[in-house]
Amino acid sequence: MRFLLDAEQAEFGRTLDRMLGAADTPSAVRAWACGDHGPGRSLWARLGEAGMFALAVPETYEGVGPLPVELAVAYVEAGRHAIPGPVVETAAVATLLAELPDPGRAKEWLPRIASGEALATLVAAPGKGSGGGFASGPYALDADAADAVFVASGDELRLATGHGPLRPSADPARRLFAPEGGTVVARGSAIRAAVGRATELAALLTAAQALGVGLELLRRTVEYVKRREQFGVPVGSFQAVKHRLADALIGLEFTRPLLFGAALSKSPVDVAAAKTAAGDAAYTAARTALQLHGAVGYTEELDLSLWLRKARPLRDAWGTPAACRARVVRPQSAPEVT
Repeated sequence: MRFLLDAEQAEFGRTLDRMLGAADTPSAVRAWACGDHGPGRSLWARLGEAGMFALAVPETYEGVGPLPVELAVAYVEAGRHAIPGPVVETAAVATLLAELPDPGRAKEWLPRIASGEALATLVAAPGKGSGGGFASGPYALDADAADAVFVASGDELRLATGHGPLRPSADPARRLFAPEGGTVVARGSAIRAAVGRATELAALLTAAQALGVGLELLRRTVEYVKRREQFGVPVGSFQAVKHRLADALIGLEFTRPLLFGAALSKSPVDVAAAKTAAGDAAYTAARTALQLHGAVGYTEELDLSLWLRKARPLRDAWGTPAACRARVVRPQSAPEVT
């Protein structure tokens, strides 16, 4: 079976690539890591104008979605350009609110999410019957920048009133907080099912983001080994270097059909397989990039570090490798996350 994006989907990805390539995303990422959200919010506004967030919002609420394949295309580009902020969580919140029995919250938030005006983040620990295995962990990503922090637990959805203290993260641009307090905005059995679908989308888009990070790490590394010389020749001409780069490329390219196949099927098992493959491929690309750049790869000043630091957190976010593999191997008895 051969899967290819159609012309419109491919052009959408290229358009986002050109738009983000013209922006100074490394500066926005560094500012975001220091708590300055201004440059990052400007990027979000441009992405909103391009329709990226509207892809997750139903037409009823001024969106054009849900369109999971187009979302996957967009989030690969988000990873390639290291867009800061809760991009995955905002799309997950859009899915969650759109499926609530009471449309009040959806009407309040979804048009703003679709336009890129509002950032939202989500803490979710799915339970029985809701796709256990895709979970955010105990922390809310970028809760200090989000306009709304939703916390889902069991049959209850809360809107948090505070974000708590900043927690350490391997990626300074992924700012983690433990939400405090909150008002219950919805209760009932429908919450559990809605959270399951929202977390499955979060896992899919995290896989897309990880793929984009891996692709950018590989691109930068290939450029570097072409320039760096040793013994009078580019190090990229060495057989051992070629083998490392080929291994990284194979992992990334094998991830593509899994990712877009999962976007088409919307199967939790397919999503878990894509998430596992993307996380492993991005992590392999990061290790390869670090080794082939040598000592310079460890420096904060090199933009490469902005992508290196994302690979490991994205591998574990919204479904650890162990949880995703368990879902693939035993789809009917995946471990519960509570």
